[in-house]
Amino acid sequence: MVNSAIFFLLFLNISAFLPSFIDGAQLILVNNCQESIWPAILGGGGQTTPRNGGFHMGSGEETIIDVPEKWSGRIWGRQGCTFNQNGKGGSCQTGDCNGGSLNCQGTGGVPPATVVEMTLGSSSSPLHFYDVSLVDGFNLPVSMKPIGGGVGCGVAACEVDLNVCCPSALEVKRDGKVVGCKSACLAMQSAKYCCTGEYANPKACKPTLYANLFKAVCPKAYSYAFDDSSSLKTCRASRYVITFCPPNNLTWAFNLNGLNWAQLPARNISKGPTLSR
Repeated sequence: MVNSAIFFLLFLNISAFLPSFIDGAQLILVNNCQESIWPAILGGGGQTTPRNGGFHMGSGEETIIDVPEKWSGRIWGRQGCTFNQNGKGGSCQTGDCNGGSLNCQGTGGVPPATVVEMTLGSSSSPLHFYDVSLVDGFNLPVSMKPIGGGVGCGVAACEVDLNVCCPSALEVKRDGKVVGCKSACLAMQSAKYCCTGEYANPKACKPTLYANLFKAVCPKAYSYAFDDSSSLKTCRASRYVITFCPPNNLTWAFNLNGLNWAQLPARNISKGPTLSR
């Protein structure tokens, strides 16, 4: 009887930790940038939005977010934010949401912003799908990498600082500094660049010169609405690491007129390797 009681108590203790791995996933967010960022989260249709949709992360900080099985949503980083003591009445240089509030509370971000998108299982498939998208433009390098998950799990990422080589027509500047790079859709505001109207299909909407630039610099990310499926990653892991400003040794300089490329030492945007796991 004593052994049975001990076994039962042990089972209760172990089972208390199982739901986060069996019934959902852990998202480990890492701020590898040299400055503070304000991650924002938006749950998909009918899904919960963790952390009220936004919070602060200092340089070098990590945080864990538990999401339920079949959760879908998007995460992006905001930079240069200021809020009052109530987390309102402010603004961010990029990725702003909810009228300048710390908590996005179910609202999307103002582009340009590099977006991590994911669907962690569905009623038709247990597989997890995730990607990094530049369809809304770019503001910060970011990657999403599974911990475990088996063979075939890939890394979705835009690891290079696109602001360095952003064409002047797409630049977003604050105080003379380029803080974001618009998508061609946002900059041109036309059906051809937005893949809408008569261009709302893969045959009619082809990658533009700007989309080709994004793809060349960040081949692991979606560059426009009908980009090839190689940027969509598939896995079945219990934990994923989302790193803002992931370590990268090179950046690109691009002469848009001459279509010439050059590799340059990376700008000092990240702190270096993240903690091993």
